[in-house]
Amino acid sequence: MERITRTITSASILLAVYFLLNIALRIALPHTLDLDEAEQAFYSQYLLAGYGPQPPFYNWIQYAIVSVTGITMWALSVPKNIILFGCYLFYGLAAREVLKDRMLAPIAMLSLITLPQVGLMAQRELTHTVALLFATSLFLFGFFRTLRQPTVGSYLVIGIATGIGLISKYNFAILPFAAFIAVLPDWKWRSRLFDWRLLPAVAIAILIVLPHALWLPDNLVSASAPTVERMTAEHEAAAGLPRIGQGLLSLVIAVLGFVALPIVLIAAAFRRDFFRALSASSPMIRVIERMMIVSLLAFVGIVVFAGASDIHERWLDPCLLVLLIYLFLKLETAGIDLSAGLARFRPVVPVFMVVILAILLLRIVAIQYIGTYTRTNVPFSGYVAELTKTRKPVLIVAGTKFVAGNMRLRFPDVPVVIPFFPGPGVPEYAAAKGPVLVVWRGETANDPTISPGFASDLVKSGIHLKELNTLTLPYLFGDGKHTFSIGYSWVEGGAK
Repeated sequence: MERITRTITSASILLAVYFLLNIALRIALPHTLDLDEAEQAFYSQYLLAGYGPQPPFYNWIQYAIVSVTGITMWALSVPKNIILFGCYLFYGLAAREVLKDRMLAPIAMLSLITLPQVGLMAQRELTHTVALLFATSLFLFGFFRTLRQPTVGSYLVIGIATGIGLISKYNFAILPFAAFIAVLPDWKWRSRLFDWRLLPAVAIAILIVLPHALWLPDNLVSASAPTVERMTAEHEAAAGLPRIGQGLLSLVIAVLGFVALPIVLIAAAFRRDFFRALSASSPMIRVIERMMIVSLLAFVGIVVFAGASDIHERWLDPCLLVLLIYLFLKLETAGIDLSAGLARFRPVVPVFMVVILAILLLRIVAIQYIGTYTRTNVPFSGYVAELTKTRKPVLIVAGTKFVAGNMRLRFPDVPVVIPFFPGPGVPEYAAAKGPVLVVWRGETANDPTISPGFASDLVKSGIHLKELNTLTLPYLFGDGKHTFSIGYSWVEGGAK
């Protein structure tokens, strides 16, 4: 392990093998898609400037790949793991810009796996956040490179990262703002903010963001409403100071949940040296500290002024991803012999790799012994086999993106639509020549009752269901007793 982590290149090879194993595992597991995967499968039919509450960068990447390869599990899994690999790689390059000890940069890169939001959650179900993590690492690389040795290239990296970040997740905007404020007090680096090379960086960021920025003003409600609802849903009854208190407590819990595990692991590995290093400082350390403080103060402002009362850990990715570089920079700056601590810390990485792969496997195949069934255990392959015994659809109308994406994966040559997305009604229905399958899921696993909203949208689209049917099958890898139900109806295409 020590030889593997001596350089960024050798550490990258280890990571590449790890991500290949993740791809192989996802292909081997049931091809029922989780929420984010299903969303990508459904959206990959369209190239749009905006898709709703999430910015479109990941959707654009997915659309481009599916346009070439077709919709398959490979087309969904491989790009995600490549983007995650890029996140680790650029994080290692960012660490190399600020750490003098070349042994520390690959360790900092590999230690990203100890952040739960990066190591586990990003692999388990996230997509847009994966793009955000990549953009954040790329930004940190360009930012630290520009502080150390500014070039046109380093400024362009900042511009590209900023553009990608802003169309990956909206909360990325906090990072360049925090970096700007963090540099202002330092006379040595303040000139970087007024360098002519910043202009092409700004220009390229604007060009990347422009298509979505032109879409956003006319679609602001659909882009922001779901996020605002999530931020306030947990404590919607509270108001005034109680709401602010709940929001600030939520922020503190999110910060602790984000940073606790890597801090405990590094403290356990370096022991007394870790606590002695906490007082170490340098101009770069102070810049990073200011970045993190400004970022968190921005979230305090969101709580106080925007009414947020429920902050999620993953929203802190652009604020706190730099934490591991910061901790290793502290250790290096303290001038301590780190060899013993590094020897104790190195085994953490392969252990985490094995544990994460085991969790991803066992949460699906051993679910009957663990507890709550996952969406990946929903038997969509069985549904399709039952529904298509006697006829095949020429069009599928789905009630949710979860259902739509899973049906799209199994019917790659059949249009799968949701009423009123992206345009009014279901225009494909009027042109359908043959059987149309309408399929939905209910609010719970065992209640496939069609929702009033979906039923109303169908009627507005000219689709009148003559009969409502239910199909119930046991969960995959389940005990046979727990089941999942969907509702469906066959209709003939063509507007009447």
